Amino acid sequence: VPYRRIDLAVRAFNLLGRPLVIAGDGRDRERLQSLAGPTVTFLGRVPDADLPDLYARCRAYILPGAEDFGIAPVQAQAAGRPVIAYRAAGALDTVIEGRTGVFFDAPTPESLAAAVRDFDPASVSPADCRANAMRFDKTVFERSLLAFLQTVH
Repeated sequence: VPYRRIDLAVRAFNLLGRPLVIAGDGRDRERLQSLAGPTVTFLGRVPDADLPDLYARCRAYILPGAEDFGIAPVQAQAAGRPVIAYRAAGALDTVIEGRTGVFFDAPTPESLAAAVRDFDPASVSPADCRANAMRFDKTVFERSLLAFLQTVH
């Protein structure tokens, strides 16, 4: 899906020469593979049951596009992993800069590459990531919604 800007991540990691693993599939896969250098791996569709392990093994989850609300960054944080995200849209609600990840400001390969290069995974606590993800837990959401509805009724 073009708005996810996977092309930006591929180009950034080509510049860095660092490994990038892309999970998922779609109509842009062939085009993205044609852009990819030797450090980029495409896994294709990954079963939902395998995602927690995949998140747990990454250094950071990369969110290169502007999504209204992306569940994947929350899932990565639930696995204790930080997020490197474009400073826009839903990421502003799901990532706490300096605590659960970092942002990059321009939707360019160079800006993302700089954020990846400068990011120190040791600066982010896995416990903080998990705690942040819990804000989006169904039970927590239901409790918050009920409390809000009681204030407006």
